[in-house]
Amino acid sequence: MKFFLITDNIDTQTGLRLVGVRGVTVHERDEVLKIIGQLKDKEDIGILLITEKIADLIPDELNKMRLSKKPPLVTVIPDRHGSKRPRDFITRNVQEAIGVRIK
Repeated sequence: MKFFLITDNIDTQTGLRLVGVRGVTVHERDEVLKIIGQLKDKEDIGILLITEKIADLIPDELNKMRLSKKPPLVTVIPDRHGSKRPRDFITRNVQEAIGVRIK
């Protein structure tokens, strides 16, 4: 199984290409949906990496992919500018899920 990247930033694509991850740089919602449609037919893509800005363009499609439980596994990553999520987002999720505060 291989990784594939969909990003809006050429620097992110170049950095991941250095470690062997193929990918594309796109900027429009229609372009993203077209690429995802093509990837659904490829059995060798196991993990789909998507930068946060691109994920914001297609939240419903990403949820459908995650709920289908079929490959590829979708993972949203920050780009070279960093994450938009707060630093303690994992801690907050754990606290909300099980009601235990982690310090």
